[in-house]
Amino acid sequence: MSSPEEALADAKKRLNLPRIVVICGSTRFMAEMTGAELRETEAGRIVVKPGCDLKTPHALWSDPAEAEALKARLDELHRAKIRLADEALVVGDYIGDSTRAEIAYARSLNKPVRFTHPEVDPGA
Repeated sequence: MSSPEEALADAKKRLNLPRIVVICGSTRFMAEMTGAELRETEAGRIVVKPGCDLKTPHALWSDPAEAEALKARLDELHRAKIRLADEALVVGDYIGDSTRAEIAYARSLNKPVRFTHPEVDPGA
């Protein structure tokens, strides 16, 4: 019996899906993430990335308690995106704790990790 990861990889192969890239990094780099998304899409890859920037004010996360709960849900959602992806692309020239955890998680799943700024790779 195959693992869920093997079953997913097999299904993606049978569906003839393009490579899936998850964009990781601090949401302070949302503009750079959008640029990376454009380049990756142009290269024929499916792209998933953070959908919310909690650093930018918005009614959905204006209450601090709600924002903290939302952050926890978004972190779990992003880990699911990492599991779905074939590789991760880390955007930006700064690696904080959350991004470091995303990189470690992707690598624990044996996902290739690329960097827009390779000099910030915590594993280099």
